[in-house]
Amino acid sequence: MREFTEQELVRREKVNALIEKNIDPFGGRYDVTTDSKEIKETYIDKTKEELEEMKVQVKVAGRIMSKRRSGKTGFFHIQDKYGKIQIYIRIDNVGEEAYELFKTSDIGDIVGINGYIFKTNTGELSVHAEGYTHLVKALKPLPEKFHGLTDVEERYRRRYVDLIMNEDARRVAFARPKIIRVIQKYLDNLGFVEVDTPILTPVLTGAAARPFVTHHNALDMPFYLRIATELPLKRLLVGGMDAVYEIGRIFRNEGVDRTHNPEFTTVELYKAYSDMYGMMDIAEGILSEACMEVNGTYEIPWKGETISLAPGFKRVHMVDLIKELTGVDFWKEMTLEEAKELAEKHHVEIEPHFQFGHIVNAFYEEFGEKSIIQPTFVYGHPVEISPLAKKSKDPRFTERFELFIMGTEYANAFTELNDPIDQYERFENQLKERELGNDEANDMDMDFVEALEYGMPPAGGMGMGIDRMIMLLTNSETIREVILFPHMRNKN
Repeated sequence: MREFTEQELVRREKVNALIEKNIDPFGGRYDVTTDSKEIKETYIDKTKEELEEMKVQVKVAGRIMSKRRSGKTGFFHIQDKYGKIQIYIRIDNVGEEAYELFKTSDIGDIVGINGYIFKTNTGELSVHAEGYTHLVKALKPLPEKFHGLTDVEERYRRRYVDLIMNEDARRVAFARPKIIRVIQKYLDNLGFVEVDTPILTPVLTGAAARPFVTHHNALDMPFYLRIATELPLKRLLVGGMDAVYEIGRIFRNEGVDRTHNPEFTTVELYKAYSDMYGMMDIAEGILSEACMEVNGTYEIPWKGETISLAPGFKRVHMVDLIKELTGVDFWKEMTLEEAKELAEKHHVEIEPHFQFGHIVNAFYEEFGEKSIIQPTFVYGHPVEISPLAKKSKDPRFTERFELFIMGTEYANAFTELNDPIDQYERFENQLKERELGNDEANDMDMDFVEALEYGMPPAGGMGMGIDRMIMLLTNSETIREVILFPHMRNKN
């Protein structure tokens, strides 16, 4: 049996009072003609006298957020998706019945107002009500104005309340689709085609990650929720779709922290006859355009620094960066034992399955990542950690880059491996790593190897984390701020 607070009981009694007046407590269609943003942008510069002469008629709707009344007149603010607009109401204009509805309304109720735009004596742009329509009765009171949802986890659990009370949450929520549209427009203008690939996949490939596992009853076989969209998209290159991208959900059964959620969104793109450097240009273009579209500038605040997203990001080879920071030169030929000794000397932790390339990457993760502030393309990853990237002239390394800003990765790209013989061997090495304890190693995807045997054009490919990108562009501290419904642990 549910229990209700005193306020909730009063509101439920008001539902019955509305029904007795033949008013639907939970409303119906109301044809709005404008919103708070359009009103302010169009009429903010008009004088009081000009507005009185124009007497522009509008119909607006929104949630009551504040209310004050004196006798037969009142002021209240309603909030729509863009913000608040003040309403002036008086019994002489709307009639006794409508004014009584206003008098008995509660903060949180949703109403429709028809009237005309004017400015008060204090200069506030407002709507002078000529009609008041009850639309929805709110059965729960909103959080207190000055305290709101103070429990951060409750903000994420009850995002609908967060969006009502928190202007910044609404700002981020509306920025997200705007940023995604920029990505789509930018890639479409370059000749890319947006596609969809399967979320359920029988083979675990495309990234180093632990999967979510499920079972398909009709086919009686296990499936994974995809950990990447890479291999299906590259199959499309084989088929002749020479520039493709997908914006979609990725699922990884891993930890949750400031930059990780088990369900997140990426854009992956592949372009025939391009390479790693072509992907650098695209990454710069996407970030720069999105930043300018959302913020009107390339210079943005982030973690106490001013970050510049103007095109022309720094580019540095991983080995050169390690040498610059530690003095260790991995360009030199060395045995695995010599590499392990260097790791021990510099207090870099290694695992049983580590080969030379793993140790190079461990040095980078220990010393390199945290040194990066401004946007930097770090390229030349070791072959052992890049099973899908083409080898560079030094076969120990690959034509792969990661884009880092303030120690966080934002993009990962390759000159794509299109040699089916090399690809088969790399998949075999991944299986060996799994036997040695690497539970993030890839499966053998024979269908993809066979696709490559038909011939895939030389190509560049890239994946970008959209959630992290939105965090950066909206100055949001955690990934949970930019995902409308992040995953949360059950409440006790």
